Amino acid sequence: AHMDIHYGYSVNGVAYLHTEILKNSELNNFYKLYPEKFNNKTNGITFRRWLMSCNPELSAMITDLIGDGWKKDANELEKLGNFVNDDAVLDRLLAVKAGKKADLKNYLKMKQGFDIDENSIYDIQVKRLHEYKRQQLNILHVMHLYNELKANPDMDFEPTTFIFGAKAAAGYKTAKLTIKLINSVADVINNDKSIKGKIKVVFIENYRVSNAEIIFAAADVSEQISTASREASGTGNMKFMLNGAVTLGTMDGANVEIVEEVGKENAFIFGLSAEEVMKYEKDGGYYPMDIYNSNPKVKKVLDQLVDGTYSNGDKELFRDLYDSLVMKDVYFTLKDFDSYADAQKRVNKAYKDKANWAKMVMLNTACAGKFSSDRTIEEYAQEIWKLEKVEVTL
Repeated sequence: AHMDIHYGYSVNGVAYLHTEILKNSELNNFYKLYPEKFNNKTNGITFRRWLMSCNPELSAMITDLIGDGWKKDANELEKLGNFVNDDAVLDRLLAVKAGKKADLKNYLKMKQGFDIDENSIYDIQVKRLHEYKRQQLNILHVMHLYNELKANPDMDFEPTTFIFGAKAAAGYKTAKLTIKLINSVADVINNDKSIKGKIKVVFIENYRVSNAEIIFAAADVSEQISTASREASGTGNMKFMLNGAVTLGTMDGANVEIVEEVGKENAFIFGLSAEEVMKYEKDGGYYPMDIYNSNPKVKKVLDQLVDGTYSNGDKELFRDLYDSLVMKDVYFTLKDFDSYADAQKRVNKAYKDKANWAKMVMLNTACAGKFSSDRTIEEYAQEIWKLEKVEVTL
């Protein structure tokens, strides 16, 4: 990599935050030598697949509202902003989303024999399984919610289906153990009639592009909860946004630019900043055991990892997960737990206001134009490769 930077003529990050970290931290010595080489090229996604192909119903609605120019110029999606106060349009938008949610429900029933409530919030985290992406934070919070519902079955809570999908490297033991935990928690919660189906947990088998097309179109909430400073960019967050899902996430990777486009009021942001994470990593001062000892909610869910609650009495099955969180917590999962739980409460409350939720859905799609791969590729072509456009006649 050092040779590439020295002999090459361009070095780019793949999201604004990523590029800034390269310049100011990871590759700072090279940036001081060659500042002119460094530039940013935020990733993008192909709208042809991730909207036109996987969500023809939403695509048709968009074309009815603003014409079909958006198919060649994604920035035209911003015209959808003109309809955020049109009740008839918002009702139609929610009807489209309801249809896609029914599609995912039917897929899960057919493929896994699993029933979910299509009227519940679809809270979805699908991505590679890795500790920095913090599927553990998500499932620990589900365990906490379950504890709350058990203690107070009548608490005001919008039914939520927590959906996971992921792949893991063959030798990555912690990732495989996290998958096991998610499925074990699902077995307990989904079979407990006392909570009246207010929470369900699903791990989608064999996550891949073909079922991702169903998943992204159906999502209400997009879980983008990586430890700030660890995600270079991400593109799943863009696919969710394009299909109207609202981001629940940290200010990491391209989340920063998503929030910049859609506005903080149309996303649910929580957790440490990248600067705070890097300061802890440099200077120390974070001791997860302090949180374990002082936060009863955290202590309870961590103790449940090793008291047999989710492992048929086997107290050692999830011992490694417990130890890694209590002793090290390299990815600040416990540090961000309360902030994440608060963000989830805000999501649950916001979803009850269907009219305002529909506006948020509309604005997420309307503000997604920047994240078209057409824009990304054109930036590479013009600013790095120095290519001239060639007109193609069809």
